[in-house]
Amino acid sequence: MLRIDQLKFDEKGLIPAIVVDAGSGKVLTLAYMNRESLEISMKESRTCFWSRSRQELWRKGETSGNVQHIVDITADCDRDALVVRVNKEGPACHLGTDSCFNDKVFAGKEKEPFSVEGLYALLEGRKKDLPEGSYTTYLFRKGMDKILKKVGEECTEVIIAGKAGDKRETVYEIADLMYHIMVLMVEMGISVEDVRTELASRHVIDHKVKQEKMT
Repeated sequence: MLRIDQLKFDEKGLIPAIVVDAGSGKVLTLAYMNRESLEISMKESRTCFWSRSRQELWRKGETSGNVQHIVDITADCDRDALVVRVNKEGPACHLGTDSCFNDKVFAGKEKEPFSVEGLYALLEGRKKDLPEGSYTTYLFRKGMDKILKKVGEECTEVIIAGKAGDKRETVYEIADLMYHIMVLMVEMGISVEDVRTELASRHVIDHKVKQEKMT
């Protein structure tokens, strides 16, 4: 484990801190820490930065409530930059967006790896733009009853495939179910982060099983 005095702060006594969502791996923001703000961050397990514009300490969320709880802090090989992995409450950006990095500068030809967050963003775009010929557009235009009906149908298909012991078919039907559930999430304004937070809050040990073992 590195000590703070082994880190390399710049001539102004600062070190860049790249803040990353521990759950999704998404880059949230780039901020700066001095020795004091880093010590506070480690002591409180919450991000505290040095505001270069205001020239003062800045605890993330002290006014907005959008606190970032630190999972860990890692230095790069030169020890002059930090990656801070966090579990966040609310958006990271002062503009109200999930991340400060939103304005694409260049799009290469490489295909972007699939992610649940990427699919969610795509579905949000479909709901906003409603492009013609899109099945997702069809669902959003039909509304909640149609979306819920499709979720129910896909649940049944998963059960049938699972009961038959057909792994490949079950995977296919689970993918269909997950897609329709995410359409429902977008329709209701439920984010991936909302679901992740709920899952993280649950107990690992099943209380019913625990009680049965005790008896």
